[in-house]
Amino acid sequence: MTTSILLVSVVFMVIGMIVQGRLRSKFAQYSKMPVTGGLSGAEVAEKMLRENGIYDVQIISVQGQLTDHYNPMNKTVNLSADVYNGRSVAASAVAAHECGHAVQHATAYSMLTLRSKLVPLVQVSSSFSQWVILAGLGLGFGSGNNTILLIGIALFALSTLFALITLPVEFDASNRALAWMQTANITTASEQEGAKDALKWAALTYVVAALASIAMLLQYVMIFLGRRDD
Repeated sequence: MTTSILLVSVVFMVIGMIVQGRLRSKFAQYSKMPVTGGLSGAEVAEKMLRENGIYDVQIISVQGQLTDHYNPMNKTVNLSADVYNGRSVAASAVAAHECGHAVQHATAYSMLTLRSKLVPLVQVSSSFSQWVILAGLGLGFGSGNNTILLIGIALFALSTLFALITLPVEFDASNRALAWMQTANITTASEQEGAKDALKWAALTYVVAALASIAMLLQYVMIFLGRRDD
């Protein structure tokens, strides 16, 4: 059974790498497509926030590539340099997507609220679940223990739940971004299709992560049930 766990891990790792590679390729492609409106990512973000009545969120430039995110703790839209300064379809799409999270926050979108409440628990569970599971399996920790294994599975299940809740949060943010970009005339019809394509591949990274977590959780549950019946 540990062989099957390793196999599942490798399979989803490869799939994740493929999707990440495709995302970077799409981002590079649409980064070369100028947006007709000529706004930078930072300007798109500012415009979307203002038009949604949000004035208490700061737009910040951060280091790295594809490091863009919204931080609900300090109400900041953090954009990578390429997005912050870029005047492309990719920059506009990513900036609007992150502002979509700010709009979710401002309107108390239920799934984002639930996700935020789970963050402290998931930080703990993700740090310890694998070690507890290994101890329960007895891999390097003696003969193993079903109770410890069950605790580890419960901790891992929290991470899986978090990954699942993240999906509607991300898809909703993209839908808000695309709808606003169209009504605000940020993009033309062809540019809108490019923005939609770029955000689709970004969303797929979360889908792969969620599926990988579900697959691993099922593997652990099967091991537990098999050992309990022995």
